[in-house]
Amino acid sequence: MTTSKTTPDDLKFIFILHLVETAVFVGLPLFQIREKNLPVRVLYELVYRAAEITRGTATRLLVNDRFDVARAAGADGVHLTASSMPPRVVRETCGEDFVIGVSTHSLESARAARHGGADFVVFGPVFETESKRAYGPPQGLEKLREVATALEGFPVLAIGGITIDNAESCFAVGASGVAGISWFNRPD
Repeated sequence: MTTSKTTPDDLKFIFILHLVETAVFVGLPLFQIREKNLPVRVLYELVYRAAEITRGTATRLLVNDRFDVARAAGADGVHLTASSMPPRVVRETCGEDFVIGVSTHSLESARAARHGGADFVVFGPVFETESKRAYGPPQGLEKLREVATALEGFPVLAIGGITIDNAESCFAVGASGVAGISWFNRPD
């Protein structure tokens, strides 16, 4: 879904809504809409419809970077990147009930996110993965342990190359959860 020609009738749009329904069905605590290149109007429609699916369930809906769209469409929160608005500004704008997650790639950035008002951080990449190569080499389990230990109970989710086979090792070193992009990005 990266073209301006995407519409709510597009199969990829419908597929994402199906993924949201599945996330609710299996009880995933968080689901993030990561459609970074959609026109704002289409992103709003997607988030609005996804929020209708998650409303009243245990699944919290987050939107990548666009806290304005998240708020307007009724999502539960936002996931910020290193180049996003600071979590402190989003917290002041959106209030205490708005969920804020922040992508981090170092202990320092994780601490800054916590102190800035984030509810959780996503740390990685933990393992080798194509989708996270731009963020440098894998951090590894020891770095994940360091961050989770240093943040003393603050939620740290592991990301980057997470599979069914290695997810348990992330929990073993203190991760509160894991995030998986490649688990959900193929409609086949």
